Amino acid sequence: MLSRTPSLDDVQRVFVARTPQMADIGLAITAADQGRAAMRLPDRPDWVGDPARGLLHPGPLIVLADSCCGLSVVTALAERQPIATLDLRMDYLRRAGPGQDLHCETHCYRMTPSVAFVRGAVWQADPGQPVANVQAAFMLATPARRKAAPDGAAAPQVAPWVPPAGDAPVLEGVAIPYADYLGIRLAEGGSAPVFRLPYQAKLIGNPQLPALHGGVVAGFAESAATLHLISAVGGAKFPKCIDFSIDYLRSGRPEDTYASCETVRLGARVALVTVRCWQGNGPSQPITVARGNFLLTETHP
Repeated sequence: MLSRTPSLDDVQRVFVARTPQMADIGLAITAADQGRAAMRLPDRPDWVGDPARGLLHPGPLIVLADSCCGLSVVTALAERQPIATLDLRMDYLRRAGPGQDLHCETHCYRMTPSVAFVRGAVWQADPGQPVANVQAAFMLATPARRKAAPDGAAAPQVAPWVPPAGDAPVLEGVAIPYADYLGIRLAEGGSAPVFRLPYQAKLIGNPQLPALHGGVVAGFAESAATLHLISAVGGAKFPKCIDFSIDYLRSGRPEDTYASCETVRLGARVALVTVRCWQGNGPSQPITVARGNFLLTETHP
């Protein structure tokens, strides 16, 4: 931590204004104390994920929660050091609709020499009625760059991966504002679709590496799972996420990111989907793996 107690303006300038994704979406720090943090995400039409029902996409909630969790870890540190999200889980408790800001409050409740553990809640009008709970773990003192291989060690030979050439809307004739904000495209159709998140500078969460914001990658993965399920059920039902957990295996570089999904279980009411995200090295070297449980609801409210 700083030698003096920083003002919220100081923390906003250091933590938010210098981070392209946080600055682009307008995150505001509303409280910051040792091991605790609170942030606000202003309402925007871009955050809608289910236009027919007028519901928010889970992605903005994840970006807010991941950012706020990270801030609570930063405030708990005795001295500045790099951190990185190891894993994050969201439990969606009730619907979040447009027209209201999103708020998040988090607490770093346990700190070891290597790992920090955080929990918190996301709400809109009433903090006593959260729309989601979050739990996350962060690695401390993350190296800024990968160590070079030892002398004489040869890099493993991997056949070059060729990205799909497709570039189609994720749902023909249906606009999903948050998917449009991220720029998600259908890179490969068929029974095992591949989705693409085009790189944009506004998606950066760590400008030092640089690396994509972990919440953005999670939002992309959850979008891919939802779109995969819509295709699997032929549009007969709309998937509503119950819970979503993601493990971060390596940093997302400033380049296009891809995702594919596998349906583990598809029942009449509930589906379980796993998601793998990767970049230029191909699907054999994922940057994240995730899983989500979805409630299959009727397409009309």
